[in-house]
Amino acid sequence: MAETAERRYTLVVFDWDGTLIDSAGTIVECIQDASREMGLTVPERERARHVIGLGLHDSLRHAVPDLPRERYRDFADRYRRHFLARESSMSLFEGVPRLLAGLHARGVLLAVATGKSRAGLDRALAASGLGAYFCASRCADETHPKPHPAMLLELMRELDAEPEQVLMVGDTSHDLEMARNAGVDALAVGYGAHPEHALRALAPRACVANVDELVQWLTQNG
Repeated sequence: MAETAERRYTLVVFDWDGTLIDSAGTIVECIQDASREMGLTVPERERARHVIGLGLHDSLRHAVPDLPRERYRDFADRYRRHFLARESSMSLFEGVPRLLAGLHARGVLLAVATGKSRAGLDRALAASGLGAYFCASRCADETHPKPHPAMLLELMRELDAEPEQVLMVGDTSHDLEMARNAGVDALAVGYGAHPEHALRALAPRACVANVDELVQWLTQNG
């Protein structure tokens, strides 16, 4: 009789935007709208998509490099207004509730590491009904933003998880670089903000094309 493989990961950490919820397109539109309002050069979609998941300052330096630093707060306020106006129209990727319920039922600890603010993540968790699945979370306004490893290191300390027991799941190179910097495995999802070739260049365990493939991979390897 074949032996049952021991589950490797006791903690799975998910990014939020572009990984669990279909928000990348909305984020891009909000960045472009705020830029237009402020008379700035409107970034191309690819440039705006690249900054998804980064902290505020890193995002603005890349997406709108002609924005003076003293106007960052004004830009952030405008972006937030546009995002809040669209927030209710965003939806979870199909299969996400089933994915999280299955992992939770197996006793896997679940957490979130996101470029969102704490207020933004709390709203998202309440609106999606997913909050009960996650035992911890870290946001960009609470610690060093991605790709710094702080979010993952803090979550591991809080949840008493060793690096070899942790898997980071995300849709951007920032997620994968954060995982590498923290010394943990990463799994890329190719349906979010960054293109597959950019994700594969960072050597994740795998790159899945949809949530069904994500469920299958975690069932076989998690």
